[in-house]
Amino acid sequence: MSEAITPKQFLDSDGVADWRLISDGACAFFAVPSLSDAARFVAAIGELDGIEEHRPNIDIRFDGVTVCLLTKTAEHWGMSTRDLDLAREISAVARDQGLSADPDAIQSLLIIPGALNIKAVMPFWRAVLGYEPRIDSPDEDLVDPHDRGAGFWFEQMEEPRPGGDGAIHLAVWVPYEKAQARIDAALAAGGRLVRDESAPSWWTLADPAGNEIDVATVGGRR
Repeated sequence: MSEAITPKQFLDSDGVADWRLISDGACAFFAVPSLSDAARFVAAIGELDGIEEHRPNIDIRFDGVTVCLLTKTAEHWGMSTRDLDLAREISAVARDQGLSADPDAIQSLLIIPGALNIKAVMPFWRAVLGYEPRIDSPDEDLVDPHDRGAGFWFEQMEEPRPGGDGAIHLAVWVPYEKAQARIDAALAAGGRLVRDESAPSWWTLADPAGNEIDVATVGGRR
């Protein structure tokens, strides 16, 4: 029986060195020399026992295959023991086929509209995007039902920002060990640190025009 586990429990487990945790769950990128190698890898994943009951998200690109594992229930949107077992099995398939993981290739994007009244703006974004409420947080998150587009998390604002009632900023999720390098590169490129009181969960940076982005990790999260 599958049970919920914390990000730390997943990352501290044996056999998951290929995997990193971001907002999309546990993800691993495997470089492939050809499209036929990618297809063979995915086909082998499709033959794993129980895969149809817990399908991973699989993305094939010209340079490799990204696999993401996430358990979605009304009570829990995160890691489970089934994800842990499947991560190990997929890594074993990759090794058998001579494929190596590249954790540096893992990241995901989150879009964060700010609003004084979240309930007033969410219906617009749901309609225009064709998204649906996230089952464990329907009052603040919208997601693509096909898991293709970036998620939307609606941030409650206490007062309007200069120039308007709302604002949108981004969050880029990266493996925890990559966060500081990403922050340093952004600062060297002309950015500035806006807030870091939520670190290591996220740091908020801004470009010279004031547009904001969070560098987010699973660090410090339950």
